[in-house]
Amino acid sequence: MRTHISASIYRGGTSNAVFFKASDLPENRSLWADIFLHIMGSPDIYGRQLDGLGGGLSSLSKVVVVSPSDREGADLDYMFFQISVDRPIVDEGAMCGNMAASVGPFAVEHDLIGAPADGPVQFRVRNTNTNKLFEVEFDMSAGQVVETGEFSIPGVSGTGARIGLRFLDPAGSRSKALLPTGQAIDRLSLASGETVEASLVDATNPVVFMRADAFGLKGDEPVDAIESDRDLMQKLEELRRAGSVAMGLSDDLRTAKHANPKIALVASPREFVASNGQTFEQSDMDASIRMLSMEKVHRAVTLTGGMCLAAALSLPEFVLSTDCSSKDVIRIAHPAGVFPVIVDGDFAGHPEVRSLTCYRTQRRLMEGSVPVPNHLLRRSH
Repeated sequence: MRTHISASIYRGGTSNAVFFKASDLPENRSLWADIFLHIMGSPDIYGRQLDGLGGGLSSLSKVVVVSPSDREGADLDYMFFQISVDRPIVDEGAMCGNMAASVGPFAVEHDLIGAPADGPVQFRVRNTNTNKLFEVEFDMSAGQVVETGEFSIPGVSGTGARIGLRFLDPAGSRSKALLPTGQAIDRLSLASGETVEASLVDATNPVVFMRADAFGLKGDEPVDAIESDRDLMQKLEELRRAGSVAMGLSDDLRTAKHANPKIALVASPREFVASNGQTFEQSDMDASIRMLSMEKVHRAVTLTGGMCLAAALSLPEFVLSTDCSSKDVIRIAHPAGVFPVIVDGDFAGHPEVRSLTCYRTQRRLMEGSVPVPNHLLRRSH
């Protein structure tokens, strides 16, 4: 009736995911989508995924598959799958930066790579969703991945060991360039005929950036205040799909992927109170963001979305006027706090982003297996 497949649950940054070794899954990849939907409890018309391992939010409904890499210069391959909560959709159109923090530790803890010596270790990983490389650095002690430490990140309670992530040559992850349309600022049209100014930027993941004040917002609104405005949410989804077409990611509005591009509202720095009650001053940040993921407002910000904004703020021209072009570290404010991104690039003339670096924490939460009905392992498509 059922077959048990080895699986682990990891927290990476502000996300959770179920991890698999590719070798533990069926060789026929066309079976994977139904298996992942079953395991995560999707689709769930109640939006809670009570019949699976998902947590009812896009940041808690993810699957990661890891394997040794056959690409020269890469140690590991990282496949990411975004599982829709309320629809039978398994989207491979995006890369999760938060879960990237757990790829190296998972590989060490599951014998996918040679046992490293104690001390700092670094692996180079190919993300198969974008065919881009990133480096992950963490510490080993007594033959184990170090998880405890004093480093903290907004959106996660407590502290942990710092994990370094350096995304290499991140521009054009899903499109053809850092600025897929060749312009720093475009205008997107709604069916109503209204047009809205936007910057369409692709660094680690493609994002449609729009000024919050274009929608009568200040940019520091709580998540619920945005999500409860159904007219606004529908308008933003329509604009996100229009951005997908403009960036060359889909042929029309109907075929736009759910996971990419993301859409985000950005605003100039202003004092705000984070979801944990901490007050941040205007001087603590360079810009603020409210990002949508799978038609929900993210409780923090996707890591790739924050890094994409950092790259966008470094451009000579952007939909939000700032003075960040000469900064090496750009601080992004989001509902849970502020996090810094280290930007390495040349933004004079033809802009080039060499790398984007940030730091996360991660933890292995569960080790075991998941039961899968045998018919899902045999079904042909």
